[in-house]
Amino acid sequence: MTDTASNLVPVFDGHNDTLLSLERRSNTPKERSFFEEAGHDHIDLPRARKGGFAGGLFAMFTPSVRAKPKEGKEVDFKSPEHFKGVPQQEALDYTLKLLDIAEDLEAKGNGEVKICRSTAAIKEAMAAEQLAMMLHVEGAECIDKDFEALELLYNRGLRSIGPVWSRETIFGYGVPMEFEHSPDIGPGLTDVGKELVRQCNHRKIQLDVSHLNEKGFWDLAKITDKPIVASHSNVFKICPMSRNLTDKQLDAIAESKGLVGINFAVFFLRPDGQLNSDMPLDVILRHADYLINKLGEDGVALGSDYDGCLVANDIKDVAGLPNLIEAFRKADFGEDLIAKIAHKNWISVLERAGI
Repeated sequence: MTDTASNLVPVFDGHNDTLLSLERRSNTPKERSFFEEAGHDHIDLPRARKGGFAGGLFAMFTPSVRAKPKEGKEVDFKSPEHFKGVPQQEALDYTLKLLDIAEDLEAKGNGEVKICRSTAAIKEAMAAEQLAMMLHVEGAECIDKDFEALELLYNRGLRSIGPVWSRETIFGYGVPMEFEHSPDIGPGLTDVGKELVRQCNHRKIQLDVSHLNEKGFWDLAKITDKPIVASHSNVFKICPMSRNLTDKQLDAIAESKGLVGINFAVFFLRPDGQLNSDMPLDVILRHADYLINKLGEDGVALGSDYDGCLVANDIKDVAGLPNLIEAFRKADFGEDLIAKIAHKNWISVLERAGI
């Protein structure tokens, strides 16, 4: 490892869509290898090394539309067709495809990539300078009402689940991605959704409230005996996007000794809600300050949403993470606090969940 790399603050990030990105790019003109630096998208191993990206929760998400984007065109995720439900077997098949990609990265990584099933394994991987991957399901459409698929995925390494994405499932209801819109939309968790919470608690699978509507949030909070985690969400009072968290929700997360991972998506950060990457990093610092005041220094981390959103130009991919670390320093965040936000808080909350 170079002297420059050895001086980087390690980042363990709460959310990325890299597995989805690799699958969607396959057999297209923008196909890329995780082991070679690409000129597009956000995460690959060479850029991870440059930026101090030590690992994170790698999401397995099943899009409503799974056709490859046509050459020269990107997917328009604002289209209503991208918020339609997905049949359980189709979602499971796609999730297993993404899991196969993760296992392939580990197998072909020459010891540089490790799928981690515990916090102890994350620590060991980071100490060995391996990229630590913990598997997460974003939107539980792949899980059946009898939870047989949950057991299957757990046995293959799944350790974190978001019951919903921004659409309806048999478990609950997701929030739309709309500016100046309350997250209080739709009913709470269904009976099978409440049972999913209990099943995950029993297996020590982390539950993630990002994308969950407000009534569902409160149902989950009443049932779970684990810390409440929002892996990639921000502050509603700063950016009134339905995907962000209200003060009451933040209070509940604090009471549970939970955590919020700051989402880098510009339209979840900017007070004007604009999809514009020309955004100073001070906006992220404003959310971080607010979250620290509400949750304490142990309750704030990063949940970048890399490979799944538009981010600020200064952190346009993982190689840019040192720019964010430097912004924290310039704002008088101490080194201990920076280390907590960068990686220690994620590891601690996973430990508190028994993982």
